[in-house]
Amino acid sequence: MNMKRKLAVVVGAGIAPMIALSLPASEASAHGYISTPPSRQAQCAAGTVACGDIKYEPQSVEGPKGLTSCSGGNAKFSELDDDSKGWAVTPIPSKADFTWKLTARHATNTWQYFVGGQKVAEVDDGGAQPGETVTHQVDFGSLKGKQKVLAVWNIADTANAFYACIDVNIGG
Repeated sequence: MNMKRKLAVVVGAGIAPMIALSLPASEASAHGYISTPPSRQAQCAAGTVACGDIKYEPQSVEGPKGLTSCSGGNAKFSELDDDSKGWAVTPIPSKADFTWKLTARHATNTWQYFVGGQKVAEVDDGGAQPGETVTHQVDFGSLKGKQKVLAVWNIADTANAFYACIDVNIGG
């Protein structure tokens, strides 16, 4: 190897770690949303409700774990937090199936379901990688009438979760 080539290899080897450390950390490779009953994201994607960018990426409502907003705290998807937007309300029984459509699967801690800030169901996956669709039966107990369900997919190896809101009429 000539001297110029040796120098280039040495310089490259010394700079590469610094470049790698300066790059932004990658986001979770997981993406998903509730498809049935139709979540607000699913309604946007289907054109049932006029929405912004979420129409093109319903699977991308990601934010830090522990949030309680439909948008996952993402201003780009703030329309999902607007309860007056005319979301279709789906009638469901007091025990109903919720199906997640996952466009990229990622190891999962828990799946959680909330109504009015109260957790009504949790499924612990213990870090397992889910399939392309995941269905949970949620028992709403004595809850009745029009409710907004916040569904949360907590990823196992990042600080983020995916969020979906579903407007339902329990027992309706």
